[in-house]
Amino acid sequence: MTITETPGATPSRAETEAMIAEVLEVYPEKARKDRARHLKPNDPDGSKECQVKSNVKSRPGVMTIRGCAYAGSKGVVWGPVKDVVHISHGPVGCGQYSWATRRNYSRGELGIDNFVAMQFTSDFAERDVVFGGDKKLAQINKEIAELFPLAKGISIQSECPIGLIGDDIEAVARESSKELGLPVVPVRCEGFRGVSQSLGHHIANDSIRDHVLGTRDTTERTPYDVALIGDYNIGGDAWASRKILEDMGLRVIAQWSGDGTINELATTHLARLNIIHCYRSMNYICTTMEERYGIPWVEYNLFGPTKIIESMRKIASFFDDHIAEKTEAAIASYQPFFDQVRERYRPRLEGKRVMLLVGGLRPRHTIGAYEDLGMEVIGTGYEFGHRDDYERTYPELKDGAVLYDDPTAFELEEFARRLKPDLMGAGVKEKYVFHKMGLPFRQMHSWDYSGPYHGVEGFAIFARDMDIAINNPSWDLFQAPWANSGSEAGR
Repeated sequence: MTITETPGATPSRAETEAMIAEVLEVYPEKARKDRARHLKPNDPDGSKECQVKSNVKSRPGVMTIRGCAYAGSKGVVWGPVKDVVHISHGPVGCGQYSWATRRNYSRGELGIDNFVAMQFTSDFAERDVVFGGDKKLAQINKEIAELFPLAKGISIQSECPIGLIGDDIEAVARESSKELGLPVVPVRCEGFRGVSQSLGHHIANDSIRDHVLGTRDTTERTPYDVALIGDYNIGGDAWASRKILEDMGLRVIAQWSGDGTINELATTHLARLNIIHCYRSMNYICTTMEERYGIPWVEYNLFGPTKIIESMRKIASFFDDHIAEKTEAAIASYQPFFDQVRERYRPRLEGKRVMLLVGGLRPRHTIGAYEDLGMEVIGTGYEFGHRDDYERTYPELKDGAVLYDDPTAFELEEFARRLKPDLMGAGVKEKYVFHKMGLPFRQMHSWDYSGPYHGVEGFAIFARDMDIAINNPSWDLFQAPWANSGSEAGR
């Protein structure tokens, strides 16, 4: 099937609809009807017939790319809090899988006052499932306090068996907290809860709200205090974001949760403004603080010059002329660097087409950075997005670009075969599939061992990495499946 007559052009809405119908032909009727709701051509105005169905359970039997509630809590929200010991409470497998980090950088001495890259597990065995693990958990809490005296708290990240057998982790947490003089936070993030890791974000936010937020007043307030919310410091992203905010004259009093501390979580209610990067994982706590403490919040996007400048001015609008003047001075100082990066990389990337499938915010937030380099996103989708994520995405894409929610591995591969992108940006589960297809790929969950991608210097790293991926001469040794024009579907 030929998608478009103009090389490099975004497919029309009719062409995208025809492509979707063709890909779905292999499914049984019931599955085809179900999946059709999750695959749509983009309408920048977000008309009802083009809206993507999202946040529903994956169809059994298909290869979903999603994670679970435990992954959303331990792996995303709680895990980067550096001075807290996070117990994977249950069998060793989940904790082992989450060992180390998503490259959440953090300062401090590992095992002394920084525990991000360590793995603590209650190592449930059959005996614990039969007789319960509450006593074992209480003993583990004591051992942690003894072995790691500089740990400022403990979080109990419950795995699936904990909820199934009915262990009372809340009671254990209360007693341990009294006995040890530490905040011990129970987090009911069993993996079976909800439809994806998205509920894990919400559960983690609620546990911070109920046990940590607003419990301390140890920060002296200034008129320019802000909290950096939903930045997990992947590859140093939060540090790059913080530098921009400080150049604007603002004071960051808390980071949620990359390179963050439990004291920062406890004192965030003193901020004048919450600045949220990952809307999906942290809008819950921002809404809570707005309702409880009257703190306004605003989304920002620090991927690429266009969005960086736009976000800086939006944030500055919440403050006085002093911040506005510092913001404009900072923008002026960044502009020569932005121009230099674009001058170097845009000629090498102009007209290149990109498909994305990521979680959190990246399916829409990175679009502007690609466009700053002359590239075009022709397809994007979320692993665990909600309706409001897609509503924020529609205006960012051209009419007719394909949108896909929780796509199967089959769907994503078939869209790539037909659309023939120059670059795929997704996760590690997809990486080697597309390498075998001869398609340049960037791992866009944790920046493929690179980063930061946020901020001023991050734009240069982002541009370099996209250039390396697409223009690497090794691709000349591969033949993409669609290179043989005589094969089916242009393969």
